[in-house]
Amino acid sequence: MATDRRITFFHAPNTRSFGVLVLLEELQADYDLHLLRFATGEQRGSDYLDVNPMGKVPAIRHGDSVITEQAAVYMYLAELYPEKHLAPPQGDARRGAYLRWMVFYGSCVEPAVTDKSLGREGAERSRSPYGDYESVVWTIDRHWAQNPGPWWLGASFTAADVLWGNAMYYLTHFKLIPQTPAIAAYVARFRERDAVVRAQEQDAEFARRLAV
Repeated sequence: MATDRRITFFHAPNTRSFGVLVLLEELQADYDLHLLRFATGEQRGSDYLDVNPMGKVPAIRHGDSVITEQAAVYMYLAELYPEKHLAPPQGDARRGAYLRWMVFYGSCVEPAVTDKSLGREGAERSRSPYGDYESVVWTIDRHWAQNPGPWWLGASFTAADVLWGNAMYYLTHFKLIPQTPAIAAYVARFRERDAVVRAQEQDAEFARRLAV
């Protein structure tokens, strides 16, 4: 890993890479910003496809390393700033749950709600990567029924909250999962954080900049 912690952040306003902007604010990280104009298809140009062949954001470059996929980006950045304590380290009792929930979102929640939103029948349960939609929602609800703390892993805010707080806001806003009282309260706590407020202001400015 490069000793210089400054990264390049590839971002498009009003997309899922907003969560990385929140995390960078939480970490007070050093970064150079590379904005992409999705309206003109810049994310599918050859220059950006050299960064992420999927043509998606977020992506970051750190030294010679390029990291894509939002959970991977969050985990990489959180471990780049260990003094901020946003990633449970090896030996921490929360480490396993942290890794589980960071991966569960992309591997189960996103495909489940995508199928649901498009009115598609998922694959047969034994062949489906997420089982079925009801099981995914039940797993999230069960987590909150058993979670004694205000944040995803309990008492302390972590990078998992950047992923899940942002995701739960949009998933409940668009009615892709039920908004239980526990989830509504969690989203409200997340949205009130200073880093989230600052990121919203910055993202609005980035959108204005690209519109010129």
